[in-house]
Amino acid sequence: MRTLARRLALPAAALTAALALTACQSKDTPDAAPKAPAAPTESADRTTEAPPAKAAPTKAPTKAPTKASTARPGAKPGGSDAARVPCTAANTKIVASKVSRPINHLVLTITNVGSRPCDAPYAPLVGFDDSQAPIRIVEESKPQSVLGLAPGESGYASLILTGEPGPDTHGTTVRTIRINVTPDSSTTVAAPSGTYADDGAAVSYWQQTLEDALTY
Repeated sequence: MRTLARRLALPAAALTAALALTACQSKDTPDAAPKAPAAPTESADRTTEAPPAKAAPTKAPTKAPTKASTARPGAKPGGSDAARVPCTAANTKIVASKVSRPINHLVLTITNVGSRPCDAPYAPLVGFDDSQAPIRIVEESKPQSVLGLAPGESGYASLILTGEPGPDTHGTTVRTIRINVTPDSSTTVAAPSGTYADDGAAVSYWQQTLEDALTY
């Protein structure tokens, strides 16, 4: 009997110990990770989005009215004329005239007698009577821009008849004045009565005004 009671006591003690161990493990083990919340159903979570607002129609910028052009017909952009031609003996008229001041000067007046604007970019090449060489050009008279003449407009050049007198200076009374408007276009005009010129004669570039021409 005593032996049987001992055998029954041992399994009971082992069972008690196993239960105690299980209780301790359950106490020390951290709780399992919380379950992720269930995804909301499509019907409960969907947000009704408003349709994108339509952009207001934009008006094309209105062009400001442009001023009427005052350029002559055939004018190039920037004010120059597409129809411009060189001033030559054929489309101009040149006259030599006396002036009271400065002394020993004549003025050459060139007038556009053609139907189109012309440009006179050079100083006139001037010779007296039958002389072969042209007189000196006053280089300091070269203007900043080319002389342009509309039909009927005039430009001017100063003709200096005498220079500084000297023992070797030679002069003569002039009857005609030969003028090359361009190197290959010339005309001959009558010199005013009593015109006297010497070796110091010179001519200015074409100028826009008579006042500018007579400063040389």
